Amino acid sequence: MARTEYYDDPAAPVPNSLVVAASAAVVDDEGRLLLQRRVDNGLWAMPGGVMEMTESLPEAAVREVREETGYEVEVTGLVGTYTDARHIIAYSDGEVRRQFNVCFRARVVSGRLAVSDESHEVRWFGPEEVAGLEMHHTQRLRVEHALAGGAPHTG
Repeated sequence: MARTEYYDDPAAPVPNSLVVAASAAVVDDEGRLLLQRRVDNGLWAMPGGVMEMTESLPEAAVREVREETGYEVEVTGLVGTYTDARHIIAYSDGEVRRQFNVCFRARVVSGRLAVSDESHEVRWFGPEEVAGLEMHHTQRLRVEHALAGGAPHTG
């Protein structure tokens, strides 16, 4: 299913759903960040997705990382909350969502790198490599906050 992201765009379609999602900034001992290049839009992003009714947001982040990268992780902190109403995501099935994302910090505890059907590729990137990657600017904001550390972002 194709995905188109809009930001502060008066031509964006009107949302018809509100979704809560979790993502994870998984950083290894060398300071590299785990990213996936998504099938639905071809852009690089941290692993993440929609929270299910039977789980908490941290559980959703752990599950999404496992499903999308092959790694089992544990949540170690909070990068921030991302609730900007100007960010609209439209899917080819007709869903147009406002998505609120809580981004957690996490570390790998087991598993091995694997590409899922949601990704073209999954790789570790050093902070200096991230700047050249194609990603939506709302995702880049989360990545920048994750790599900078500091107090959790709220917004």
